[in-house]
Amino acid sequence: MFKRILLTLFLASAAFRADATDYTDIWWNPGESGWGVNFAQNSNFIFATFFIYGPSNNAPTWVTGQLALGADGNFTGALYATTGPWYGAVPFDPAQVTINQVGNASFHPIAADTGALSYNVGAMQVSKNIQRQSLVSIPLAGDYMAGISLVESNCADPINNGSGHGPVNLQVTQARGQTGIALNFPGIGSCTFTGVATQSGQLLAFPATYMCSSGFNTAATVYELRATSLGVEGRWTAPNAGGCYEEGRFGGVRQ
Repeated sequence: MFKRILLTLFLASAAFRADATDYTDIWWNPGESGWGVNFAQNSNFIFATFFIYGPSNNAPTWVTGQLALGADGNFTGALYATTGPWYGAVPFDPAQVTINQVGNASFHPIAADTGALSYNVGAMQVSKNIQRQSLVSIPLAGDYMAGISLVESNCADPINNGSGHGPVNLQVTQARGQTGIALNFPGIGSCTFTGVATQSGQLLAFPATYMCSSGFNTAATVYELRATSLGVEGRWTAPNAGGCYEEGRFGGVRQ
């Protein structure tokens, strides 16, 4: 659906680039509340800070990981223990800081909001299933100046395979448990996604009813819907006419 609109408007034929998920968030195992790990991702690198407990009187333990993305899709790297001057010491004396590698860590993403974490501190090996931790509800409702990019593949007629991108007016609504995303192409038409969103950390996702003003109607999955510093972004997948499979993403700044 969108490819035809976009090709008509912009004659777009550039290859679609499937950007990787950003795993920046607080991660935990909800059955083991009290410990966790923070991921701060920059490109293909994750700096991980663990808040865990040691074997001596269950004392809080501070370790950090420097994890790089590998060809297998996992983030792996060294794990470090650090010590430093008392936080009340003024001025701070950097000469008292020590950094020692104590093990290694690996994060295997399973989905955008779940993964498997394994690490060792010395001889002790730990493996956990983790997920993003939600803090407060994220408001997204508003009007945005946006752009979309998508690809259609696996079409019965190969001529319908292809990609497109272009500007769109985007509106997000959140009311009575329903989340709606409207993509409006001035003078052309509009398409909407509607469903009940579930939040996981900074991300929202929902199975959606996907309808267009042209009469097109199917089911879709909206995922990795999130607030950005300036607006909103998200992705969707959906079956399309002629056996096509549609993958799209959008990003916008608040008006």
